[in-house]
Amino acid sequence: MAVGRSVMRQLSVALMAVGGLVLLSVALALVPRSWWGVPATAWPVLVPVAGALAALVAGVLLWQRNSVKHEVSAAPTPPDRQVRTLRSWVIPAGAAVVGTVTWVAVSWLQGSVPVVGDGVQRAQLRVESIRTGLTIGAAVTAAFALLLAFRRQQLAERTQQATEYDAGEKRVTELYVKAADQLGSDKAPVRLAGLYALERLAQDNPAHRQSIVEVICAYLRMPYTPPIDQPALTPTAPPPADGAAPATVPTAAPADSDKPAVDPREERQVRLAAQRILARHLRPTTPDREPHPLYWGTKVVLDLTEAVLIDLDLTACHLHNATFTKTHFNGDARFGGVTFGGDAGFDGATFSGGAWFGEATFSGGAWFGEATFNGGARFREAAFNGDALFSKATFSGRAEFGGVTFSGIAGFDGATFGGGAWFGEATFSGGAWFGSAAFRGIAWFGEAAFRGIAWFGEAAFGGDAWFGGATFGGGAGFGKAVFSGDAEFGEATFSGDAGFGETRFSGSAGFGEATFSGDAGFGRARFDDDAGFGGATFSGDAWFDEVTFGSTAEFDGARFNGDASFDGATLAGTRYAGPESVAE
Repeated sequence: MAVGRSVMRQLSVALMAVGGLVLLSVALALVPRSWWGVPATAWPVLVPVAGALAALVAGVLLWQRNSVKHEVSAAPTPPDRQVRTLRSWVIPAGAAVVGTVTWVAVSWLQGSVPVVGDGVQRAQLRVESIRTGLTIGAAVTAAFALLLAFRRQQLAERTQQATEYDAGEKRVTELYVKAADQLGSDKAPVRLAGLYALERLAQDNPAHRQSIVEVICAYLRMPYTPPIDQPALTPTAPPPADGAAPATVPTAAPADSDKPAVDPREERQVRLAAQRILARHLRPTTPDREPHPLYWGTKVVLDLTEAVLIDLDLTACHLHNATFTKTHFNGDARFGGVTFGGDAGFDGATFSGGAWFGEATFSGGAWFGEATFNGGARFREAAFNGDALFSKATFSGRAEFGGVTFSGIAGFDGATFGGGAWFGEATFSGGAWFGSAAFRGIAWFGEAAFRGIAWFGEAAFGGDAWFGGATFGGGAGFGKAVFSGDAEFGEATFSGDAGFGETRFSGSAGFGEATFSGDAGFGRARFDDDAGFGGATFSGDAWFDEVTFGSTAEFDGARFNGDASFDGATLAGTRYAGPESVAE
Protein backbone atom coordinates (compact mmCIF):
# COMPACT_ATOMS: atom_id res chain seq x y z
CA MET A 1 0.00 0.00 0.00
CA ALA A 2 2.85 2.38 0.81
CA VAL A 3 4.53 1.66 -2.53
CA GLY A 4 1.24 2.24 -4.39
CA ARG A 5 0.73 5.60 -2.68
CA SER A 6 4.28 6.63 -3.59
CA VAL A 7 3.73 5.74 -7.26
CA MET A 8 0.42 7.60 -7.39
CA ARG A 9 2.01 10.66 -5.80
CA GLN A 10 4.82 10.64 -8.37
CA LEU A 11 2.27 10.22 -11.18
CA SER A 12 0.25 13.18 -9.94
CA VAL A 13 3.37 15.34 -9.77
CA ALA A 14 4.32 14.31 -13.31
CA LEU A 15 0.86 15.10 -14.68
CA MET A 16 0.82 18.54 -13.09
CA ALA A 17 4.31 19.26 -14.39
CA VAL A 18 3.37 18.22 -17.94
CA GLY A 19 0.19 20.27 -17.82
CA GLY A 20 2.05 23.33 -16.59
CA LEU A 21 4.71 23.04 -19.30
CA VAL A 22 2.09 22.67 -22.02
CA LEU A 23 0.21 25.75 -20.85
CA LEU A 24 3.45 27.71 -20.68
CA SER A 25 4.43 26.71 -24.18
CA VAL A 26 0.97 27.61 -25.51
CA ALA A 27 1.12 31.01 -23.83
CA LEU A 28 4.48 31.67 -25.44
CA ALA A 29 3.18 30.54 -28.83
CA LEU A 30 0.24 32.94 -28.62
CA VAL A 31 2.45 36.02 -28.44
CA PRO A 32 2.39 36.71 -32.24
CA ARG A 33 -1.05 38.13 -33.05
CA SER A 34 -0.84 37.18 -36.72
CA TRP A 35 -1.10 33.51 -35.82
CA TRP A 36 -4.84 33.85 -34.98
CA GLY A 37 -5.65 34.81 -38.53
CA VAL A 38 -5.10 31.32 -39.87
CA PRO A 39 -8.14 29.25 -38.85
CA ALA A 40 -6.78 26.08 -40.35
CA THR A 41 -3.92 26.02 -37.88
CA ALA A 42 -5.99 26.70 -34.73
CA TRP A 43 -6.68 23.10 -33.81
CA PRO A 44 -3.06 22.19 -33.03
CA VAL A 45 -3.21 24.77 -30.23
CA LEU A 46 -6.67 24.23 -28.73
CA VAL A 47 -6.39 20.45 -28.51
CA PRO A 48 -3.19 20.52 -26.36
CA VAL A 49 -4.80 23.17 -24.18
CA ALA A 50 -7.77 20.91 -23.47
CA GLY A 51 -5.46 17.97 -22.81
CA ALA A 52 -3.30 20.04 -20.47
CA LEU A 53 -6.34 21.18 -18.48
CA ALA A 54 -7.51 17.58 -18.14
CA ALA A 55 -4.03 16.52 -16.99
CA LEU A 56 -3.95 19.32 -14.41
CA VAL A 57 -7.36 18.35 -13.01
CA ALA A 58 -6.39 14.69 -12.81
CA GLY A 59 -3.10 15.55 -11.10
CA VAL A 60 -4.80 17.72 -8.47
CA LEU A 61 -7.33 14.99 -7.70
CA LEU A 62 -4.60 12.37 -7.35
CA TRP A 63 -2.60 14.66 -5.09
CA GLN A 64 -5.54 15.25 -2.76
CA ARG A 65 -6.37 11.58 -2.71
CA ASN A 66 -2.91 10.60 -1.53
CA SER A 67 -2.25 13.52 0.83
CA VAL A 68 -3.50 11.64 3.94
CA LYS A 69 -0.65 10.20 5.96
CA HIS A 70 -0.98 6.69 7.33
CA GLU A 71 0.95 4.98 10.07
CA VAL A 72 3.07 2.09 8.85
CA SER A 73 1.12 -1.07 9.53
CA ALA A 74 0.79 -4.56 8.19
CA ALA A 75 -2.98 -4.32 8.40
CA PRO A 76 -5.07 -2.86 5.56
CA THR A 77 -5.71 0.84 5.92
CA PRO A 78 -9.25 2.24 6.08
CA PRO A 79 -10.62 4.29 3.18
CA ASP A 80 -9.11 7.75 3.06
CA ARG A 81 -12.34 9.71 2.77
CA GLN A 82 -15.98 9.40 1.94
CA VAL A 83 -16.73 9.66 -1.79
CA ARG A 84 -19.79 11.75 -2.52
CA THR A 85 -22.57 10.48 -4.71
CA LEU A 86 -22.50 11.84 -8.26
CA ARG A 87 -25.24 14.44 -8.65
CA SER A 88 -27.93 13.88 -11.31
CA TRP A 89 -27.24 17.24 -12.94
CA VAL A 90 -23.55 16.52 -13.60
CA ILE A 91 -24.11 14.62 -16.90
CA PRO A 92 -26.55 17.17 -18.43
CA ALA A 93 -24.31 19.98 -17.29
CA GLY A 94 -21.32 18.27 -18.88
CA ALA A 95 -23.23 17.82 -22.14
CA ALA A 96 -24.24 21.48 -22.04
CA VAL A 97 -20.63 22.52 -21.49
CA VAL A 98 -19.47 20.37 -24.41
CA GLY A 99 -22.15 21.79 -26.67
CA THR A 100 -21.41 25.37 -25.61
CA VAL A 101 -17.68 24.98 -26.15
CA THR A 102 -18.26 23.38 -29.56
CA TRP A 103 -20.67 26.14 -30.65
CA VAL A 104 -18.34 28.91 -29.43
CA ALA A 105 -15.35 27.31 -31.18
CA VAL A 106 -17.23 26.86 -34.49
CA SER A 107 -18.68 30.38 -34.33
CA TRP A 108 -15.30 31.90 -33.59
CA LEU A 109 -13.60 29.93 -36.35
CA GLN A 110 -16.36 30.77 -38.81
CA GLY A 111 -15.93 34.42 -38.04
CA SER A 112 -12.21 34.14 -38.63
CA VAL A 113 -12.55 32.90 -42.22
CA PRO A 114 -11.04 35.57 -44.55
CA VAL A 115 -13.16 37.12 -47.27
CA VAL A 116 -10.41 36.84 -49.89
CA GLY A 117 -10.46 34.23 -52.62
CA ASP A 118 -13.28 32.72 -54.62
CA GLY A 119 -16.35 30.98 -53.26
CA VAL A 120 -14.84 27.49 -53.47
CA GLN A 121 -11.88 28.47 -51.30
CA ARG A 122 -14.10 30.20 -48.78
CA ALA A 123 -16.34 27.14 -48.65
CA GLN A 124 -13.34 24.89 -48.05
CA LEU A 125 -12.15 27.17 -45.24
CA ARG A 126 -15.60 27.15 -43.66
CA VAL A 127 -15.68 23.34 -43.82
CA GLU A 128 -12.25 23.20 -42.22
CA SER A 129 -13.32 25.62 -39.50
CA ILE A 130 -16.40 23.50 -38.74
CA ARG A 131 -14.21 20.40 -38.64
CA THR A 132 -11.79 22.13 -36.29
CA GLY A 133 -14.62 23.28 -33.99
CA LEU A 134 -16.02 19.77 -33.86
CA THR A 135 -12.53 18.50 -33.05
CA ILE A 136 -12.36 20.93 -30.15
CA GLY A 137 -15.73 19.72 -28.92
CA ALA A 138 -14.55 16.12 -29.22
CA ALA A 139 -11.45 17.01 -27.19
CA VAL A 140 -13.58 18.54 -24.43
CA THR A 141 -15.84 15.50 -24.53
CA ALA A 142 -12.81 13.26 -24.20
CA ALA A 143 -11.58 15.28 -21.21
CA PHE A 144 -14.98 15.01 -19.55
CA ALA A 145 -15.06 11.28 -20.25
CA LEU A 146 -11.55 10.98 -18.80
CA LEU A 147 -12.73 12.60 -15.58
CA LEU A 148 -15.69 10.22 -15.38
CA ALA A 149 -13.36 7.27 -16.02
CA PHE A 150 -11.01 8.54 -13.32
CA ARG A 151 -13.91 8.79 -10.86
CA ARG A 152 -15.02 5.27 -11.81
CA GLN A 153 -11.49 4.01 -11.19
CA GLN A 154 -11.37 5.88 -7.90
CA LEU A 155 -14.61 4.25 -6.77
CA ALA A 156 -13.30 0.84 -7.75
CA GLU A 157 -10.08 1.35 -5.82
CA ARG A 158 -11.96 2.61 -2.80
CA THR A 159 -14.29 -0.36 -2.91
CA GLN A 160 -11.31 -2.70 -3.10
CA GLN A 161 -9.65 -0.85 -0.24
CA ALA A 162 -12.80 -1.06 1.88
CA THR A 163 -13.09 -4.77 1.12
CA GLU A 164 -9.49 -5.37 2.14
CA TYR A 165 -9.98 -3.27 5.26
CA ASP A 166 -13.11 -5.16 6.30
CA ALA A 167 -11.36 -8.47 5.71
CA GLY A 168 -8.35 -7.32 7.71
CA GLU A 169 -10.53 -6.10 10.56
CA LYS A 170 -12.36 -9.39 10.58
CA ARG A 171 -9.08 -11.29 10.71
CA VAL A 172 -7.77 -9.06 13.51
CA THR A 173 -10.98 -9.55 15.48
CA GLU A 174 -10.80 -13.32 15.10
CA LEU A 175 -7.18 -13.40 16.21
CA TYR A 176 -7.95 -11.05 19.09
CA VAL A 177 -10.86 -13.16 20.33
CA LYS A 178 -8.89 -16.39 19.97
CA ALA A 179 -5.88 -15.01 21.84
CA ALA A 180 -8.07 -13.58 24.61
CA ASP A 181 -9.81 -16.95 24.89
CA GLN A 182 -6.43 -18.63 25.33
CA LEU A 183 -5.74 -16.48 28.37
CA GLY A 184 -8.62 -18.22 30.13
CA SER A 185 -7.09 -21.66 29.69
CA ASP A 186 -6.00 -23.67 32.73
CA LYS A 187 -2.76 -24.63 30.96
CA ALA A 188 0.18 -22.28 31.26
CA PRO A 189 1.60 -22.92 27.75
CA VAL A 190 -1.76 -22.01 26.22
CA ARG A 191 -1.91 -18.77 28.21
CA LEU A 192 1.63 -17.94 27.15
CA ALA A 193 0.70 -18.54 23.52
CA GLY A 194 -2.24 -16.19 23.92
CA LEU A 195 -0.01 -13.45 25.34
CA TYR A 196 2.52 -13.70 22.54
CA ALA A 197 -0.27 -13.78 19.95
CA LEU A 198 -1.63 -10.54 21.40
CA GLU A 199 1.84 -9.02 21.31
CA ARG A 200 2.28 -9.86 17.63
CA LEU A 201 -1.19 -8.57 16.88
CA ALA A 202 -0.45 -5.25 18.57
CA GLN A 203 2.88 -4.92 16.80
CA ASP A 204 1.26 -5.31 13.37
CA ASN A 205 -1.82 -3.21 14.15
CA PRO A 206 -1.02 0.12 15.84
CA ALA A 207 -4.68 1.07 16.04
CA HIS A 208 -5.35 -1.89 18.37
CA ARG A 209 -2.35 -1.52 20.67
CA GLN A 210 -4.12 0.28 23.49
CA SER A 211 -6.96 -2.25 23.63
CA ILE A 212 -4.46 -5.13 23.69
CA VAL A 213 -2.46 -3.41 26.44
CA GLU A 214 -5.69 -3.10 28.42
CA VAL A 215 -6.32 -6.85 28.03
CA ILE A 216 -2.82 -7.65 29.32
CA CYS A 217 -3.27 -5.22 32.22
CA ALA A 218 -6.65 -6.75 33.02
CA TYR A 219 -5.00 -10.17 33.13
CA LEU A 220 -2.42 -8.89 35.61
CA ARG A 221 -5.21 -7.40 37.72
CA MET A 222 -6.75 -10.83 38.24
CA PRO A 223 -6.44 -12.13 41.85
CA TYR A 224 -3.24 -14.04 42.39
CA THR A 225 -1.22 -15.29 45.36
CA PRO A 226 2.48 -15.75 44.60
CA PRO A 227 3.83 -19.20 45.51
CA ILE A 228 6.14 -19.80 48.44
CA ASP A 229 9.68 -20.46 47.27
CA GLN A 230 10.02 -23.57 49.42
CA PRO A 231 6.56 -25.10 49.89
CA ALA A 232 6.16 -27.10 53.08
CA LEU A 233 5.70 -30.84 52.75
CA THR A 234 2.36 -32.27 53.78
CA PRO A 235 2.86 -34.16 57.08
CA THR A 236 1.92 -37.80 57.05
CA ALA A 237 0.86 -39.87 60.04
CA PRO A 238 3.27 -42.65 61.12
CA PRO A 239 2.19 -46.18 60.32
CA PRO A 240 0.48 -48.09 63.14
CA ALA A 241 2.51 -50.45 65.29
CA ASP A 242 0.79 -53.56 63.94
CA GLY A 243 1.99 -52.71 60.42
CA ALA A 244 -1.52 -52.38 59.01
CA ALA A 245 -1.97 -49.92 56.20
CA PRO A 246 -3.30 -46.58 57.39
CA ALA A 247 -6.85 -45.82 56.54
CA THR A 248 -7.32 -43.43 53.65
CA VAL A 249 -8.77 -40.16 54.80
CA PRO A 250 -11.09 -38.67 52.17
CA THR A 251 -10.28 -35.09 51.21
CA ALA A 252 -12.77 -32.46 50.37
CA ALA A 253 -13.09 -31.96 46.65
CA PRO A 254 -13.01 -28.43 45.36
CA ALA A 255 -16.23 -26.81 44.38
CA ASP A 256 -15.31 -26.98 40.69
CA SER A 257 -13.76 -30.44 40.51
CA ASP A 258 -14.06 -30.64 36.70
CA LYS A 259 -11.58 -27.81 36.23
CA PRO A 260 -8.05 -28.42 37.51
CA ALA A 261 -6.48 -25.82 39.75
CA VAL A 262 -3.95 -23.44 38.25
CA ASP A 263 -0.41 -24.07 39.48
CA PRO A 264 0.84 -20.82 41.14
CA ARG A 265 4.39 -21.50 39.95
CA GLU A 266 3.27 -21.82 36.34
CA GLU A 267 1.08 -18.76 36.69
CA ARG A 268 4.13 -16.88 37.98
CA GLN A 269 5.91 -17.53 34.67
CA VAL A 270 2.88 -16.39 32.69
CA ARG A 271 2.70 -13.14 34.65
CA LEU A 272 6.41 -12.54 34.26
CA ALA A 273 5.97 -12.97 30.50
CA ALA A 274 3.10 -10.45 30.48
CA GLN A 275 5.24 -7.92 32.38
CA ARG A 276 8.15 -8.41 29.99
CA ILE A 277 5.87 -7.85 27.00
CA LEU A 278 4.73 -4.50 28.40
CA ALA A 279 8.26 -3.44 29.29
CA ARG A 280 9.67 -4.48 25.92
CA HIS A 281 7.33 -2.17 24.02
CA LEU A 282 7.48 0.79 26.39
CA ARG A 283 11.20 1.53 25.96
CA PRO A 284 11.69 4.27 23.34
CA THR A 285 15.41 3.62 22.89
CA THR A 286 17.79 0.70 22.87
CA PRO A 287 20.76 0.41 25.27
CA ASP A 288 22.80 2.09 22.50
CA ARG A 289 20.48 5.14 22.58
CA GLU A 290 19.04 4.23 19.18
CA PRO A 291 15.26 4.39 18.46
CA HIS A 292 13.70 1.11 19.50
CA PRO A 293 11.88 -0.61 16.62
CA LEU A 294 9.41 -2.28 19.02
CA TYR A 295 8.36 0.93 20.77
CA TRP A 296 4.59 1.39 20.83
CA GLY A 297 4.50 5.16 21.32
CA THR A 298 3.77 7.60 24.10
CA LYS A 299 0.00 7.22 24.10
CA VAL A 300 -0.08 3.76 25.68
CA VAL A 301 -1.83 3.98 29.07
CA LEU A 302 -1.27 1.43 31.84
CA ASP A 303 -3.95 0.67 34.40
CA LEU A 304 -2.60 -1.88 36.90
CA THR A 305 -4.86 -1.00 39.80
CA GLU A 306 -4.77 -3.71 42.51
CA ALA A 307 -2.56 -5.88 40.31
CA VAL A 308 -0.02 -8.34 41.69
CA LEU A 309 3.33 -7.74 40.00
CA ILE A 310 6.41 -9.88 40.47
CA ASP A 311 9.92 -8.40 40.19
CA LEU A 312 8.65 -5.71 37.85
CA ASP A 313 11.37 -4.13 35.72
CA LEU A 314 10.35 -1.02 33.77
CA THR A 315 13.80 0.55 33.67
CA ALA A 316 14.12 3.34 31.06
CA CYS A 317 10.49 2.95 29.96
CA HIS A 318 8.14 5.77 29.00
CA LEU A 319 4.81 5.61 30.83
CA HIS A 320 1.87 7.86 30.08
CA ASN A 321 -0.74 8.23 32.82
CA ALA A 322 0.27 5.02 34.57
CA THR A 323 -1.95 3.89 37.46
CA PHE A 324 -0.62 1.54 40.15
CA THR A 325 -3.18 2.30 42.84
CA LYS A 326 -3.18 -0.39 45.58
CA THR A 327 -0.84 -2.48 43.46
CA HIS A 328 1.20 -5.12 45.26
CA PHE A 329 4.81 -5.27 44.08
CA ASN A 330 6.12 -8.67 45.11
CA GLY A 331 9.90 -8.54 45.00
CA ASP A 332 11.88 -5.60 43.67
CA ALA A 333 10.17 -2.91 41.60
CA ARG A 334 12.53 -1.17 39.20
CA PHE A 335 11.51 2.20 37.76
CA GLY A 336 15.01 3.63 37.32
CA GLY A 337 15.21 6.22 34.56
CA VAL A 338 11.49 5.94 33.81
CA THR A 339 9.73 8.92 32.28
CA PHE A 340 6.17 9.39 33.46
CA GLY A 341 4.63 11.51 30.71
CA GLY A 342 1.43 12.11 32.67
CA ASP A 343 0.28 11.48 36.21
CA ALA A 344 1.74 8.55 38.15
CA GLY A 345 -0.62 7.00 40.69
CA PHE A 346 0.82 4.77 43.43
CA ASP A 347 -1.71 5.51 46.18
CA GLY A 348 -1.96 2.60 48.60
CA ALA A 349 0.64 0.57 46.72
CA THR A 350 2.71 -2.00 48.62
CA PHE A 351 6.37 -2.58 47.78
CA SER A 352 7.45 -5.84 49.39
CA GLY A 353 11.03 -5.53 48.18
CA GLY A 354 13.15 -2.64 47.04
CA ALA A 355 11.60 0.25 45.11
CA TRP A 356 14.01 1.80 42.60
CA PHE A 357 13.05 5.20 41.19
CA GLY A 358 16.51 6.66 40.72
CA GLU A 359 16.75 9.33 37.98
CA ALA A 360 13.07 8.89 37.17
CA THR A 361 11.19 11.87 35.72
CA PHE A 362 7.63 12.62 36.82
CA SER A 363 6.18 15.09 34.33
CA GLY A 364 2.81 15.24 36.04
CA GLY A 365 1.63 14.59 39.55
CA ALA A 366 3.11 11.72 41.57
CA TRP A 367 0.73 10.19 44.08
CA PHE A 368 2.19 7.88 46.74
CA GLY A 369 -0.34 8.52 49.48
CA GLU A 370 -0.48 5.70 52.08
CA ALA A 371 2.01 3.66 50.05
CA THR A 372 4.03 1.07 51.97
CA PHE A 373 7.73 0.55 51.26
CA ASN A 374 8.81 -2.59 53.13
CA GLY A 375 12.25 -2.49 51.54
CA GLY A 376 14.46 0.36 50.55
CA ALA A 377 12.94 3.26 48.63
CA ARG A 378 15.49 4.88 46.33
CA PHE A 379 14.51 8.09 44.55
CA ARG A 380 18.01 9.51 44.24
CA GLU A 381 18.26 12.31 41.64
CA ALA A 382 14.65 11.83 40.54
CA ALA A 383 12.79 14.86 39.16
CA PHE A 384 9.22 15.65 40.24
CA ASN A 385 7.98 18.35 37.86
CA GLY A 386 4.52 18.28 39.40
CA ASP A 387 3.30 17.73 42.93
CA ALA A 388 4.78 14.77 44.82
CA LEU A 389 2.47 13.55 47.57
CA PHE A 390 3.69 10.90 50.02
CA SER A 391 1.13 11.65 52.73
CA LYS A 392 0.92 8.88 55.35
CA ALA A 393 3.36 6.75 53.39
CA THR A 394 5.35 4.16 55.36
CA PHE A 395 9.06 3.65 54.70
CA SER A 396 10.17 0.61 56.66
CA GLY A 397 13.63 0.60 55.13
CA ARG A 398 16.03 3.27 53.99
CA ALA A 399 14.38 6.18 52.14
CA GLU A 400 16.78 7.89 49.76
CA PHE A 401 15.76 11.22 48.23
CA GLY A 402 19.24 12.68 47.87
CA GLY A 403 19.58 15.14 45.00
CA VAL A 404 15.87 14.93 44.17
CA THR A 405 14.23 17.97 42.58
CA PHE A 406 10.71 18.80 43.76
CA SER A 407 9.35 21.48 41.40
CA GLY A 408 5.88 21.38 42.92
CA ILE A 409 4.59 20.61 46.38
CA ALA A 410 6.41 17.88 48.30
CA GLY A 411 3.90 16.43 50.73
CA PHE A 412 5.13 14.00 53.41
CA ASP A 413 2.50 14.79 56.03
CA GLY A 414 2.09 11.93 58.46
CA ALA A 415 4.72 9.83 56.69
CA THR A 416 6.66 7.28 58.73
CA PHE A 417 10.36 6.72 58.12
CA GLY A 418 11.34 3.52 59.88
CA GLY A 419 14.89 3.54 58.53
CA GLY A 420 17.08 6.46 57.64
CA ALA A 421 15.57 9.32 55.64
CA TRP A 422 18.10 10.94 53.31
CA PHE A 423 17.19 14.25 51.67
CA GLY A 424 20.71 15.63 51.34
CA GLU A 425 21.11 18.23 48.56
CA ALA A 426 17.45 17.87 47.63
CA THR A 427 15.74 20.91 46.13
CA PHE A 428 12.23 21.87 47.23
CA SER A 429 11.01 24.58 44.85
CA GLY A 430 7.47 24.44 46.17
CA GLY A 431 6.29 23.87 49.69
CA ALA A 432 7.84 21.03 51.71
CA TRP A 433 5.32 19.59 54.13
CA PHE A 434 6.55 17.15 56.79
CA GLY A 435 3.92 17.90 59.40
CA SER A 436 3.42 15.07 61.93
CA ALA A 437 6.01 12.96 60.10
CA ALA A 438 7.81 10.33 62.18
CA PHE A 439 11.56 9.86 61.64
CA ARG A 440 12.57 6.81 63.66
CA GLY A 441 16.07 6.68 62.25
CA ILE A 442 18.45 9.41 61.17
CA ALA A 443 16.91 12.31 59.24
CA TRP A 444 19.45 13.85 56.89
CA PHE A 445 18.63 17.18 55.22
CA GLY A 446 22.18 18.43 54.90
CA GLU A 447 22.58 21.17 52.26
CA ALA A 448 18.97 20.78 51.18
CA ALA A 449 17.41 23.83 49.54
CA PHE A 450 13.90 24.82 50.71
CA ARG A 451 12.80 27.65 48.40
CA GLY A 452 9.23 27.65 49.64
CA ILE A 453 7.68 26.96 53.01
CA ALA A 454 9.33 24.17 55.00
CA TRP A 455 6.87 22.81 57.54
CA PHE A 456 7.95 20.26 60.15
CA GLY A 457 5.30 21.08 62.71
CA GLU A 458 4.71 18.27 65.25
CA ALA A 459 7.24 16.07 63.47
CA ALA A 460 8.96 13.43 65.63
CA PHE A 461 12.68 12.82 65.10
CA GLY A 462 13.56 9.59 66.89
CA GLY A 463 17.20 9.66 65.76
CA ASP A 464 19.60 12.41 64.89
CA ALA A 465 18.33 15.22 62.65
CA TRP A 466 20.86 16.90 60.43
CA PHE A 467 20.01 20.20 58.73
CA GLY A 468 23.55 21.49 58.51
CA GLY A 469 24.08 23.86 55.58
CA ALA A 470 20.43 23.71 54.62
CA THR A 471 18.86 26.78 53.01
CA PHE A 472 15.36 27.87 53.99
CA GLY A 473 14.23 30.45 51.43
CA GLY A 474 10.71 30.75 52.83
CA GLY A 475 9.30 30.24 56.26
CA ALA A 476 10.56 27.32 58.35
CA GLY A 477 8.14 25.86 60.85
CA PHE A 478 9.25 23.37 63.52
CA GLY A 479 6.58 24.17 66.06
CA LYS A 480 5.93 21.37 68.58
CA ALA A 481 8.46 19.14 66.86
CA VAL A 482 10.27 16.59 69.01
CA PHE A 483 14.00 15.90 68.52
CA SER A 484 14.87 12.79 70.55
CA GLY A 485 18.42 12.69 69.21
CA ASP A 486 20.85 15.41 68.31
CA ALA A 487 19.57 18.27 66.15
CA GLU A 488 22.17 19.97 63.97
CA PHE A 489 21.35 23.26 62.20
CA GLY A 490 24.92 24.50 61.92
CA GLU A 491 25.54 26.94 59.05
CA ALA A 492 21.89 26.73 58.05
CA THR A 493 20.37 29.81 56.42
CA PHE A 494 16.86 30.97 57.33
CA SER A 495 15.85 33.71 54.87
CA GLY A 496 12.29 33.84 56.16
CA ASP A 497 10.79 33.46 59.60
CA ALA A 498 11.93 30.46 61.64
CA GLY A 499 9.46 29.04 64.12
CA PHE A 500 10.60 26.63 66.84
CA GLY A 501 7.85 27.38 69.30
CA GLU A 502 7.24 24.60 71.87
CA THR A 503 9.85 22.44 70.18
CA ARG A 504 11.61 19.90 72.39
CA PHE A 505 15.28 19.06 71.93
CA SER A 506 16.12 15.96 73.99
CA GLY A 507 19.63 15.74 72.58
CA SER A 508 22.09 18.49 71.82
CA ALA A 509 20.86 21.28 69.54
CA GLY A 510 23.44 22.96 67.37
CA PHE A 511 22.73 26.26 65.64
CA GLY A 512 26.34 27.34 65.34
CA GLU A 513 26.95 29.93 62.60
CA ALA A 514 23.34 29.68 61.48
CA THR A 515 21.86 32.77 59.84
CA PHE A 516 18.36 34.00 60.68
CA SER A 517 17.40 36.78 58.26
CA GLY A 518 13.81 36.91 59.47
CA ASP A 519 12.31 36.56 62.90
CA ALA A 520 13.39 33.55 64.97
CA GLY A 521 10.87 32.26 67.47
CA PHE A 522 11.88 29.71 70.13
CA GLY A 523 9.13 30.55 72.57
CA ARG A 524 8.45 27.77 75.10
CA ALA A 525 11.00 25.52 73.44
CA ARG A 526 12.77 23.01 75.65
CA PHE A 527 16.44 22.11 75.38
CA ASP A 528 17.13 19.09 77.60
CA ASP A 529 20.81 18.96 76.58
CA ASP A 530 23.36 21.48 75.33
CA ALA A 531 22.10 24.29 73.10
CA GLY A 532 24.71 25.88 70.90
CA PHE A 533 24.04 29.18 69.15
CA GLY A 534 27.68 30.28 68.96
CA GLY A 535 28.39 32.42 65.92
CA ALA A 536 24.70 32.51 64.93
CA THR A 537 23.38 35.70 63.36
CA PHE A 538 19.84 36.93 64.10
CA SER A 539 19.00 39.75 61.67
CA GLY A 540 15.43 39.98 62.86
CA ASP A 541 13.85 39.65 66.27
CA ALA A 542 14.68 36.57 68.33
CA TRP A 543 12.26 35.27 70.94
CA PHE A 544 13.42 32.86 73.60
CA ASP A 545 10.60 33.64 75.99
CA GLU A 546 9.96 30.91 78.54
CA VAL A 547 12.54 28.66 76.91
CA THR A 548 13.98 25.98 79.17
CA PHE A 549 17.70 25.24 78.83
CA GLY A 550 18.37 22.03 80.73
CA SER A 551 22.13 22.29 80.35
CA THR A 552 24.65 24.66 78.79
CA ALA A 553 23.29 27.38 76.51
CA GLU A 554 26.13 28.86 74.47
CA PHE A 555 25.71 32.14 72.62
CA ASP A 556 29.39 33.08 72.28
CA GLY A 557 29.85 35.24 69.19
CA ALA A 558 26.13 35.31 68.45
CA ARG A 559 24.88 38.55 66.91
CA PHE A 560 21.42 39.96 67.55
CA ASN A 561 20.74 42.72 65.03
CA GLY A 562 17.15 42.96 66.11
CA ASP A 563 15.42 42.64 69.45
CA ALA A 564 16.29 39.58 71.54
CA SER A 565 13.82 38.57 74.19
CA PHE A 566 14.64 36.02 76.88
CA ASP A 567 11.78 36.81 79.23
CA GLY A 568 11.08 33.89 81.48
CA ALA A 569 13.87 31.75 80.02
CA THR A 570 15.53 29.36 82.49
CA LEU A 571 18.91 27.65 82.58
CA ALA A 572 19.34 24.97 85.28
CA GLY A 573 16.96 26.87 87.54
CA THR A 574 18.40 30.31 86.69
CA ARG A 575 16.01 32.83 85.23
CA TYR A 576 17.30 35.09 82.42
CA ALA A 577 16.15 38.66 82.17
CA GLY A 578 17.67 39.40 78.78
CA PRO A 579 20.44 38.58 76.33
CA GLU A 580 23.03 40.47 78.36
CA SER A 581 22.65 37.83 81.08
CA VAL A 582 23.75 35.16 78.71
CA ALA A 583 27.30 36.45 78.66
CA GLU A 584 27.61 36.18 82.47
